[in-house]
Amino acid sequence: MAFKKILTVVVLILLSAKMGFAQDPVLRKNPDSGKVFSLEDLQQMVFRYHPVIKQAALLSESARAKVLQSLGYFDPALKAGFSRKLFGDTEYYNKWNSELKIPLWLAGADLKLGYDRNVGNYINPENRTGQQGLTAIGLSIPLGQGLIIDARRSTLRQSKIMVEYAEADQLKQINSVWYGIAKDYWNWYYAHKQFDLVNEGLDLAQRRFKALSAQTIIGDKPVIDSVEAYITVQERMIQKEKTAIELQNARLILSNHLWNNEGNPLELPVEAIPQNTTLANVRPDPLLLDTLLGQAANQHPEILKLKSKGEQLAIERSYRQELLKPKLNVIGNLISNRTGFNSNVPGYYDFNWSNYKFGIEFAFPLFLRSERGKLREVKIKQLELDYDIKQFGRAIRNNVIASYNDLSAYAAQLNVQVKSIENQQILVNGENQKFSLGESTLFLINSRETKLIDMKIKQESMIAGYQKTLAELYYKAGTREIVN
Repeated sequence: MAFKKILTVVVLILLSAKMGFAQDPVLRKNPDSGKVFSLEDLQQMVFRYHPVIKQAALLSESARAKVLQSLGYFDPALKAGFSRKLFGDTEYYNKWNSELKIPLWLAGADLKLGYDRNVGNYINPENRTGQQGLTAIGLSIPLGQGLIIDARRSTLRQSKIMVEYAEADQLKQINSVWYGIAKDYWNWYYAHKQFDLVNEGLDLAQRRFKALSAQTIIGDKPVIDSVEAYITVQERMIQKEKTAIELQNARLILSNHLWNNEGNPLELPVEAIPQNTTLANVRPDPLLLDTLLGQAANQHPEILKLKSKGEQLAIERSYRQELLKPKLNVIGNLISNRTGFNSNVPGYYDFNWSNYKFGIEFAFPLFLRSERGKLREVKIKQLELDYDIKQFGRAIRNNVIASYNDLSAYAAQLNVQVKSIENQQILVNGENQKFSLGESTLFLINSRETKLIDMKIKQESMIAGYQKTLAELYYKAGTREIVN
């Protein structure tokens, strides 16, 4: 009998030595001693320093650059030319021609200011001027094609609409990036909570093994109970190592989104812990669905992009219809040999309605096949766009409703899970009391306790799933939740 007791003590000592959990710093670390890294903290860092967010901002800047390019069609243009021929002491010609052309928005007209000086023995009489030259001021006005809209006005209007398109595309990219980041945060949250619960179970198994070891030494419990308790400790140590790797990987994935103000990547500290989420925060607002549906119908980035494209096509259609008109350009200039404001010029050589140049240009394709074909193409694109808007609008609405249904399902499941955990805790407590009275077995305690831990892990998985579905709901509605 003495030999059996000695053998029991030796077995327990060896088991305790092999466990080695007393020296494990992770188990002894207080999970609340770390610094909380909340979703709001993550949001602030992402929208300040994330390179993809900064890259998305360049979309609207690029569109504004194209607007600036289009404004170049309305830049004043100055051109001048000089030529002279002198041969055998004879000046054949001496020509100086210059013009300042100022495109006008109104009616597609061009304001022209010019100065010509053409002298010499062999100058065409219609181009000959006096020694002082001639100054002209006039307009070129399209009375037919180009009066309502022309190529330069069409390009400028469409480029301005492209800014709205780019801003919608920018919003879409930002929402997409944030949705992915939010999912990574809640995956990290779940991995951290799972690791804590497994460690909590390991700590319970450790304490139970110690208590049983002490009782076994004095003969109150059989050795087999201590061995079974030790097997439970081993199983939970294996589970702990597995969840530790999952937590480490989740932390690394979340670190992909962390950058500092200098553009250098950051690592999420090991001591960082996620924010706590109470069950009161996992209940969907009844008014949220209607709010998001209304917002999605009018402000969803895909809808905004399609509407911007529709505005572009409307401008293109107007321009193509304008090209069906004949070209009829009227050019008129008042001329004078005045070379300065203070010049003394006789009245019959100064600017008046008797001194002018006038011209008319007319052109009209007989069949207009090219213009009619392009106009028909634009009309077909508008029909396609109308169908796209209807289809996207319906798909967006249904996607939002589906996500809200998933959110409500998570909330309902969580309510049941909370009650199930409370009931399972009662069973665990009751089994412990029965075991202390010798009316139960260690197997039943471990079984009920393991199930309780699994149920708590499942609850945290539901909470993380709820939060990811909430982020998905906002993303499907074309926006994002402002965390504060």
